[in-house]
Amino acid sequence: MANETFDLVVIGAGPGGYVAAIRAAQLGMKVAMVEKRATFGGTCLNVGCIPSKALLQSSHLFEEAGHDLAQHGILLDAPRLDFAQLMKRKGEVVDATTKGVAFLFRKNKIASFQGTGRIDKAGEVSVLGDDGAVKDTLGARNILIASGSEVTPLPGVTVDEKKIVSSTGALELAEVPKQLVVVGAGIIGLELGSVWRRLGADVTVIEFLDRITPGVDDEITKHFQRALAKQGLKFKLGSKVTKADASGQGVTLIVEPAKGGAAETVHADVVLVCIGRRPFVEGLGLDKVGVKLTERGRIAVDGHFQTSVPGIYAIGDVIDGPMLAHKASEDGIACVETIAGQKGHVNWDLVPSIIYTQPEVAWVGKTEEQLKAAGVAYKIGKYPFTADPRSRANGATEGFVKVLADKATDKVLGVHIIGAEAGTMIAEAGIAMEFSASAEDIGRVCHAHPTVNEAMKEAALSAWDKPIHL
Repeated sequence: MANETFDLVVIGAGPGGYVAAIRAAQLGMKVAMVEKRATFGGTCLNVGCIPSKALLQSSHLFEEAGHDLAQHGILLDAPRLDFAQLMKRKGEVVDATTKGVAFLFRKNKIASFQGTGRIDKAGEVSVLGDDGAVKDTLGARNILIASGSEVTPLPGVTVDEKKIVSSTGALELAEVPKQLVVVGAGIIGLELGSVWRRLGADVTVIEFLDRITPGVDDEITKHFQRALAKQGLKFKLGSKVTKADASGQGVTLIVEPAKGGAAETVHADVVLVCIGRRPFVEGLGLDKVGVKLTERGRIAVDGHFQTSVPGIYAIGDVIDGPMLAHKASEDGIACVETIAGQKGHVNWDLVPSIIYTQPEVAWVGKTEEQLKAAGVAYKIGKYPFTADPRSRANGATEGFVKVLADKATDKVLGVHIIGAEAGTMIAEAGIAMEFSASAEDIGRVCHAHPTVNEAMKEAALSAWDKPIHL
């Protein structure tokens, strides 16, 4: 029998779950949160987005102090790294952020239960302790699964979080490794590889495909790889790791061509395995209550985030769509608003993506390759940051803005940016596209001068007709 009954019980306090819980409470629901971690925020706030961005910022400043300030007339001796302070700051950022979520829970009177959530039957969630025993049983008029995702394992490679690490272990290294091998040239691998390269590691990235950042516009990818190579990252593309031996002082990898061929041996002090993430659905009791999964192992939901069992919903990384924190948050808001009788909706086609390296890479909408595959006639507008006055003043002219628009209607179909402030700039494109803006619409909006965002205006003008400053 349930100890207490709630309008909504959320399993998982990541960016999807905690945002959904807060929104549900704002809408007048009695809400409970079940979270196995001692702190809220899930992977993102604890061992993902937030700590990695703290290290990216610190390492960027270290790199800037050692190499980039002389052009501004600021002359310094070679900077020294206080590694302990760098890691301490990262921890403080995480602590402040997770405490902020806890404050919001108290403010919104959300009941929290620490433990693993399991659905034993429709309308009931058990909270399990570390020993697997049931600590609490919660009645639930509605259940929301927001359990997130976990690291995808690599066959033949055992992660020990010391010498062979996942993204979690890569955030907690005891020192800067002399040689780091990153397995996987996706977003997480390149961000963390960039952190340790800036701090002094010799970094090699091994990728199964013949390109980095799969899914990113090809033209952006080629420019991005050149930029990273100039910074010192080395790439072994079209290669696969078949074995890892960590029994010695470092790690010895056996690497083979993806398409077959002779193997080679690669040595490293630390190996970071970043080949993707998979939905975390184990132990939730889904089979017992009849919640169906897709062929890809994600929870199947309808257009309102409801699973095959009425009253049980799912959002974020456990369902289809981009595995991104902000997508999960929007899922959560739309889901609970729908439960409350409102009209929640998320446009997965316009979820922005960002790679927080230097330069940053950001995009929203379709790539050229996707438009070609769909047979869509399109036009391209591009504008380099070398032509942007504020970018020149900032000393950050790497990259460009690329706008893809429908050839017949001028409607913007995709925007892709590589540059110092790409992650901030992409929001303008997302808003414009959500309201079906044309390239002319963006180009005719008055942009403040001098700002980096003027490059967006000029790229849009280029797609529509002609840029002014090029």
